[in-house]
Amino acid sequence: MEALKAVKDLYPRIPNSGELTGNGGLVVVSTKRLRQRLMEEGLSEEAIKESEQIMRDEFSLLHNHLVVFKQKQALLVDTLRQLESEKVDLEDTVVDESQRQHENMSGLRQQKSAEGSASGSDDDHDRNDAAEEETDDDDDDDDDEFLDTRDFLSSSSFKSAESEFWKAPYDSDEDEGPLDIEDGMNSCIKSVGSNYPCVMRRKKLPDPVEKEKGVSLWSMIKDNIGKDLTRVCLPVYFNEPLSSLQKCFEDLEYSFLLDQAYEFGKMGNSLMRALNVAAFAVSGYASTDGRHCKPFNPLLGETYEADYPDKGIRFISEKVSHHPMVVACHCEGRGWKFWGESDLKSKFWGRSIQLDPVGTLTLEFDDGEIFQWSKVTTSIYNLILGKLYCDHYGTMKIQGNQKYSCKLKFKEQSFIDRNPHQVLGGVQEKNGKTVASLFGKWDDSMHYKINGDSRNANGSEPHALKRSQPSKHLTRYNLSRFAITLNELKPGLKEKLPSTDSRLRPDQRCLENGEYTKANEEKLRLEQRQRQARKMQES
Repeated sequence: MEALKAVKDLYPRIPNSGELTGNGGLVVVSTKRLRQRLMEEGLSEEAIKESEQIMRDEFSLLHNHLVVFKQKQALLVDTLRQLESEKVDLEDTVVDESQRQHENMSGLRQQKSAEGSASGSDDDHDRNDAAEEETDDDDDDDDDEFLDTRDFLSSSSFKSAESEFWKAPYDSDEDEGPLDIEDGMNSCIKSVGSNYPCVMRRKKLPDPVEKEKGVSLWSMIKDNIGKDLTRVCLPVYFNEPLSSLQKCFEDLEYSFLLDQAYEFGKMGNSLMRALNVAAFAVSGYASTDGRHCKPFNPLLGETYEADYPDKGIRFISEKVSHHPMVVACHCEGRGWKFWGESDLKSKFWGRSIQLDPVGTLTLEFDDGEIFQWSKVTTSIYNLILGKLYCDHYGTMKIQGNQKYSCKLKFKEQSFIDRNPHQVLGGVQEKNGKTVASLFGKWDDSMHYKINGDSRNANGSEPHALKRSQPSKHLTRYNLSRFAITLNELKPGLKEKLPSTDSRLRPDQRCLENGEYTKANEEKLRLEQRQRQARKMQES
C-alpha cells in the first residue's frame, strides 16, 4: 500500500488518455539559425555540417528517452487501473462473505432460541442464559468488526451507538419504525411535518413489457472524446425514466431539513439553522450513488410541476435555453423559498465523464435570511473497464447574508481510498471564526459538532442528516423511493397538467413501461422535431 501511494504521488491521475502516448514519429529540428551563426564565425562547410549532425543526434536521443518514459507511465497507469478494479471486486467479495456469515449466525441464534424455548428444566434455562451471553458477545464482536471494516471517517467517536438522527417525521414508507428524536429538542422542531396530510404514492415502477437489450457504451461514444455529451445522441438504454427537470425536484427529497431550519430561526437559533441548511445542500447527492444512467435532456420549453402536500412543498422547473442547456426551478415550502438555475458542462475523457455544474442555488426564509451556493464537480469512472462508480469532489461555499456561512470540502476518491465519499467542513461567523464542524459521507449521513458544547463530551455527535432507506423494488436505475414517485401519473392528473410537462413525454413514458423499441423511436422523433423547430427559429 505504501508503494502504491508513492507511485500515485509520482504519477497523478491524467484525465485524457491520449496524453500518455507519444506520436512515435521522429523529431524534426531546424538547424537554420545554427548554420547562420556558424557562417558568421567563418567556419568551414564541413565543420558546420558536423555541428548540425551533433545537435540532431542529441535531440534524437532525448526524444527516445521521453518516449520510453511515456510508455512506462502508460503501463503504470494501466496497472493501477487493474489494481483498482481488483480492489473493488475484492471489496464486493468481502461484503458478500460478511452478509453470508451474518445470515448463518442469525440462523444459529434462531435455532438456539427454539431449542431453549422447547426445554422447561432449570439446566436448560441456565444453558440458554449462557448461550444468550455468548450471542451478545458475538454481537459485540460483529459490530466492532463491521465498524472497523467501514472505518467510518477513521474516528473512534463514530463507534458510539447513542447518537440520534433527525429523519423526516412524515416519511411516506409505511414500514418505517418510530423515529429517534433528541430528548432536549424543542417541541416545535419535533412537530415539524406532523400536520402534513398523508398521501399514498407508488412504491415501484411498472413491470417492463419487453426484455431489454444491452448496448456497448464504448461503441456509442468512442468518437466523441473531449466533446460536450449534451450534444451527443444516445439510445434510451443509457437513460433513466426521469428528465433533468425532475432531477432538480429530487434535490428537495430532504426538504424537512429546511422546515427545521425555519423553525430554528424563529427560535433565534441561527447556528442550528445554518447547520440544517448545510445538511440540505449535501442531501442532494445522497441518492446519486449507483445512479449511472443519464436523465432525459428536456426539450426547449418543457416543464415539470409537482405538488407534494405530504412534504408541504410546491415545485416548478423549466428548460429555458437549449444551447447551452439551462434549467430554472422554483420551490415554495412552509416559511422558505428555493430557486436556482443550472447549466451543466460535460466532457468525456475516455474512461470517465466529468460534469461541471454552472449556476447558483438560492434559499430565502420568510424572515429575510438568504443562503446561496453552487454544486461541486461530479465524475463517473470506469466507463470501459472495471466497476462503474461516481464521485463528487470540490469545495462548496454556502454564503449567508446574516451571521453565519458554511464551507464544505468534498474529498475526491483516490485509487486506494478505503474511506470514500467524505465531506468535511464547518460553519463560520462573519469574522471567519469557526463555531461548528460538519463531517460525514454524502451517500450515508452527516454529523455536526458545536464548538464548546458540553453535549459532545461523551464522543457522540448528533446527526444532521441520515439517508433514507432504499426502495425494496430495485431496478437497474437504482431509483430512490422518492425518485420512483416523480414520474407517476395518477388518474385525473393528466387533465390538470400542461402539455409541456415531463410526465407526458412519450419516450420517457415508454422507457418507464419497458417498451424500449418504441421509446427509442419516440426519442429520435422528438429530437428531430426539435432540430427542425430550432432551424425555423434561427431562420
